[in-house]
Formats: sequence, C-alpha cells, structure tokens
Amino acid sequence: MQVSQGRMIEFDGSQGHTLAARLDMPSGTPRAFAVFAHCFTCTKDIPAATRIAEALARLGIAVLRFDFTGLGSSEGEFASTNFSSNVEDLLCAADWLAQHYQPPALMIGHSLGGAAVLAAASQLPDLVGVVTIAAPAEPTNIERLIAPQRDELESKGEAEIMVAGRPIRIRKQFLDDIRSHTLRDKIAAIQCPLLVMHSPKDDVVGIENAQAIFDAAMHPKSFVSLAEADHLIKRRQDTDYVAAVLSAWATRYLPEETQRPRDNESGVVTVGESGLGKFHQDVLAGRHRLVADEPVGIGGDDAGPGPYEYVLAGLGACTSMTLRMYAEHKKLPLERVSVRLTHEKIHAKDCAECEQREGKLDHIQRTIEIVGDLSDEQRERMLQIADRCPVHRTLESNVHITTVEKG
Repeated sequence: MQVSQGRMIEFDGSQGHTLAARLDMPSGTPRAFAVFAHCFTCTKDIPAATRIAEALARLGIAVLRFDFTGLGSSEGEFASTNFSSNVEDLLCAADWLAQHYQPPALMIGHSLGGAAVLAAASQLPDLVGVVTIAAPAEPTNIERLIAPQRDELESKGEAEIMVAGRPIRIRKQFLDDIRSHTLRDKIAAIQCPLLVMHSPKDDVVGIENAQAIFDAAMHPKSFVSLAEADHLIKRRQDTDYVAAVLSAWATRYLPEETQRPRDNESGVVTVGESGLGKFHQDVLAGRHRLVADEPVGIGGDDAGPGPYEYVLAGLGACTSMTLRMYAEHKKLPLERVSVRLTHEKIHAKDCAECEQREGKLDHIQRTIEIVGDLSDEQRERMLQIADRCPVHRTLESNVHITTVEKG
C-alpha cells in the first residue's frame, strides 16, 4: 500500500478568482490523475472528499480536489456563482492538471458536483472514466432545497436558504441557470465508461436519479449500490468502500501500470526521474517507495522532500535511534527523543572550532529534545552519544564516492 502525500495548490477559476485546492499524491509515480468535485455548498475538506481522495492516493491514483468559487478557502462570492460556473471551475481544474502533470483520466463528482462532472465530461477528450456519487440526474433537483424561499427569490431577486443547518445566500440567477441545463443529452455524449454509485437510503437525492443517469448513458456503464450509506457518505467504512470499488473499476480502463522496478535488496537505493515534473524523482529504498522534489521557488513542484532534507532526515533518524538504543542498554528512563535539524552554508572563518579557514562549509544545526526523568549528567552523556551515531560519523569522515555508468 502506498502512502499518500498531499499539498495545497491554487489556480484561477472561471470567474477569475483564486481557487484553493489540494493534490493528494501517492508515493511513487501515480497511475492516473483524477479531479474530485464536492457537493452543493460543501468544500474539498468534507470527510467524504478527504477520505476518498486519500484512499485513492494510497491505491496509486492522484486526486485534485478544490473549493468551488465562493466556498471554503476559495475567493469569490458564492451568490454570484451558479451551476455553469461550477462546470467551468471543473474545466479550469482539469486544465491545471494538464499543464502541471497530465490531463485527468478520471472525473469524480459527489452530489451536485456529480452533475457538474456529467456536464463537463464531454469536453475532456482524455478521460477514461467518469464517476458520480449520490448525484442528481438534473441540476434542477436542487430546487427542493430552495422551495421554502422560492417566492422571495422570485420577487426580491435573492434569498437566504438553509443548507446542512447553515444559511447560504443565493440569487435568482442561480435558479434561472440550473433551469437552463438539461443533462440527459450530455450524459449520452460521454465517450468513456461511467460508474454510478448511489445509496437506496439517500433521502436528499433519491435513488431514482441514479436510474435516470444510468438509462441516459451509453455503454460501458456500471451501477454500484452504496447500501446503508447516507447522502454525505459520512461513515468511514462507506468512504473506504467507495474508494476501493472505484479504484478496482477504474483499473479496468486505465492504461497498464508503468512497470515498477523490483524491490532493491536491503541497503540499496535507486533514484530515477518520474517524468511528472522538472525535478520529481521516484526513490526506491529496499522495498520502500518515496518521492523527492525541489521547492516551487526553484522550479520544482514540492511533491516531496529535497535532497538535503533527506540527508537531514537520515542524520535525525540515526541520532534518535542511537539514543534510544543507548537508553535501553543503560536502562535510562527516556520517554521520547525529538531531533530538529537545519542545513546552511557558512563562511569558514565564522566557525571557531573548524579546521578549514577559507571559503564556505556546510553547517548542520542539530537540536535534540530529551524527554524523561534524567539527571544533568545523563543528559550530557546522551548529547555525547548523539555525536557517535553512524550517520554523524559518516558525514564528518572522508567519504569516497565512485561513479560509473551502467553498462
């Protein structure tokens, strides 16, 4: 199982506002990229979106989830948005992925986000799969939430409605916009496989919507019942099930997985370009798969630690392990060790204890937190032992590196 790694990004939305997003990446090279569209007035960080995206990332599928204009951490005024702007925001998200990584292979939409995915899918020729979760067959399904304030909305041009227990202000243009959309023809125009997931117990968007979507779609198409799940897919077992089924379904249509190198024997590290970014690297250490990258400021995507951060991580891990072994050997009441490290280049003349006096040298600052009922003498001894950790000794020794070309 891969470990997911997420990072926050931003991109321009359909109305020119900056949209907040999160890209959940698997360790190693993603098998595919997906865009996840959240439900009406929700955000990218609701449990369903978070858990499904993270689960898919662990299964090798990178997921971009974002806040629609005016919601969550995105800029803009929600009252000025509508279903059309949601569809355009989705296309902006897909375009961002295409520019920075590769076009999305999957579009996944929850509730009204699912309807937006159905409306946008025919405009994305690189898709290999579309997935809806508890989606309405038509955006007008949302009118039932507006019904108590419909008269006010029609007469005054705007109104405040309650959604999931919180007030949301909308304008009449939102109502006019959803009435202008008909999805049946757009669903029929989707040129890739469709997976419809819906709970028969959904009391917000009825199961008949899943039937209508399924009937309108061309083959290949699939339907999966979510049994006891509620509309927001709140239970972890339901979100895990959605992710597992979705991944298994998508595997049938995704390109064959890039051949991964076999696990290295212990002590061997293999690093190679992933092809996903300017500096993005796949790191194979024994049976462990990691990612290395550079910060955005110097041309990378910040998808993983940089080379020097891995050096510091090695020293920090070795220091902590060495102190733990020493404490157990001496039966010291050590509760916890934490090591903080930084690296910088300094002028040799500024280092009083260094033999080198000219030019610059590498300086690593290591700060160790020792938690436990230890005496001052025991703590001082622990700091001395830290200097004896194998990686510390390697870094301070004369290291000989041999470079050869693979034949």
